[in-house]
Amino acid sequence: MRRNASGVSALSAALIFEVAPTESGRRLDVVLVARVEGMSRARARRLAAEGKIRVNGHLARKGKTVSAGDSVSLAEVPPPTSFAALPDPELALDVLHEDPHFVVISKAAGVPSHPLRADEVGTAASALLARYPEMGWIGYSPREPGIVHRLDTNTTGVLLAARDAETFEALRDTLRRGHIDKRYLALCQGEVAAPAVIEAPIDAHPSDRRRVRAHAKDHAYPLASARHARTEIESVEAAGPMSLVRVRARTGARHQVRVHLAFSGHPLAGDPLYGGPMLPGLGHHFLHAESIAFVHPVSGEDVKVVAPLPPSLQKIVDRLKRS
Repeated sequence: MRRNASGVSALSAALIFEVAPTESGRRLDVVLVARVEGMSRARARRLAAEGKIRVNGHLARKGKTVSAGDSVSLAEVPPPTSFAALPDPELALDVLHEDPHFVVISKAAGVPSHPLRADEVGTAASALLARYPEMGWIGYSPREPGIVHRLDTNTTGVLLAARDAETFEALRDTLRRGHIDKRYLALCQGEVAAPAVIEAPIDAHPSDRRRVRAHAKDHAYPLASARHARTEIESVEAAGPMSLVRVRARTGARHQVRVHLAFSGHPLAGDPLYGGPMLPGLGHHFLHAESIAFVHPVSGEDVKVVAPLPPSLQKIVDRLKRS
């Protein structure tokens, strides 16, 4: 714990968020239970009693009521629930590339990258673990065996996973330094005629856990959790009132491509969460991880793996072009 110039204890925040208008007038402990995974009202009251919660920089009382726009900071958050992915040999695995060090698969729509519950199967992690049991000992956590990056549940395409700890660490470092080139195909609303670059910091949505929000680059956003994010877009072809675009995500923020396209006025088809239009025959958002490229961490050779656009998505494009 640090102390500021006035001698008042200054907490190093583990989490900072802004109270949404829909939360105004509620008790602080009730808001924390809704906002923070693993939080209980009893834990929230204990943290307040221990001086580990501040509202607008001031120590919070246990029964405090919050207002819209209040900045809430916590010095401690509950640890995430720990569990391991379960192998699922029944789930088909579309392997695009395999060598002794890593594997690249093509993930289908509707398949989560990893489980969110201890008993959950039917995920990419479960299928990978069944075929490559050595992955169970490596990764960001036991529920993400070997997985180097994630895809949203309804995003299709390339997913990279390491088969040994040394390769995982090397690929994770390569990803962190921005040297893994990931490209996507996206069907978005409106005409995208010229290449564009979107640089808009991303942070959590203040009232909806399902979403994130993007800010104008020069916006004075207050949340320390906002991450720099850069997305490059170029047109592939027009498809009726829509555009098929190729997207290069230079950073890896949650929902980055989805929120940046919406921020630019071109939301994804099939993505109502970010204002995208629904289309006949499209049951999920149209975002496909088309390719991944990087330098092999062991051989030093250039690696590029491409996943063709799924036939179901290609049919959507073809139909729109005929309309």
